[in-house]
Amino acid sequence: MSVTALDPRTALVVIDLQAGIVAAPVVPYPGADVVARSAELADAFRARGLPVVLVRVSFAADGADAAPGRTEAGGAGGPRPQGWDVVVDDLAGRPGDITVTKHNWGAFHGTDLDVQLRRRGVTQVVLTGIATSIGVESTARAAHEHGYHVTLATDAMSDMDAEAHDNSVRRIFPRLGESGSTADILELLAKTHG
Repeated sequence: MSVTALDPRTALVVIDLQAGIVAAPVVPYPGADVVARSAELADAFRARGLPVVLVRVSFAADGADAAPGRTEAGGAGGPRPQGWDVVVDDLAGRPGDITVTKHNWGAFHGTDLDVQLRRRGVTQVVLTGIATSIGVESTARAAHEHGYHVTLATDAMSDMDAEAHDNSVRRIFPRLGESGSTADILELLAKTHG
């Protein structure tokens, strides 16, 4: 794992760090650690005038905008508690941040994420969030397919399943981009963006 470069217009894209997801039991890092590392990256990006995108997943109360289809795992089902889809306070409410609401695993399909990034001249994304093998991996795949350079902050993401997290980090991410720790990315950011 090594991060070799950050483009002049790199954006941080934070996946699903919202009340109802951060509270779930995740591995290998607790949700609070993922939030803290993501917030540290967000502060560093903001200080350099680089875009920060906060992605949240949400659905209509009746679930009509949720992805359809039969799955062996079944649907997410049932109403969610009030406020489950609110981005955590450690990240939300900063001027200039972009908020994207998705209704699928990945942050590109059915949203304006690509437009928001391209209009700002972004050529690279750094990804963090929960869950590694679902929202983060889906977004990384789509970012790669859209032609962005992809960097994955592997200690700023976690999953409900240790094997799924490990599979994404060891087998999938190396085919989509470069991976590194929050510290690696912050160090490279300081060198390349002052």
